[in-house]
Amino acid sequence: MIIKRLADTPFADMTGHGDISKQIVIGPEDGSKEVVLRYFKVAPGGSSPHHRHDFPHLVKVEAGKGIIVDPQGEEHPLAPGDYVYIHDNQPHCFKNRGQESFEFICVVPGRGEG
Repeated sequence: MIIKRLADTPFADMTGHGDISKQIVIGPEDGSKEVVLRYFKVAPGGSSPHHRHDFPHLVKVEAGKGIIVDPQGEEHPLAPGDYVYIHDNQPHCFKNRGQESFEFICVVPGRGEG
């Protein structure tokens, strides 16, 4: 069993994504080869690129208010307590248009963090 605190989890290298920080809370270094639990923070005015991956994502919004952009370019508001399932290869983008940090948990298969 592994117990960790987010405050004690180092930040991953996000070079080129200055508005986003990522912490790998539970992952391969902890012996978790099947799933990886990550914590993202998107700064006010920041966004991820519109992108896709060959694996699904499970997302739970923890703090702030954000937007997810779907494959058709439609924007959907997100707030704490909201959950999102992103299918394999589904284009998506997270945006923060608020004044506080937009934060969410993102769970992916082990191959999603390599």
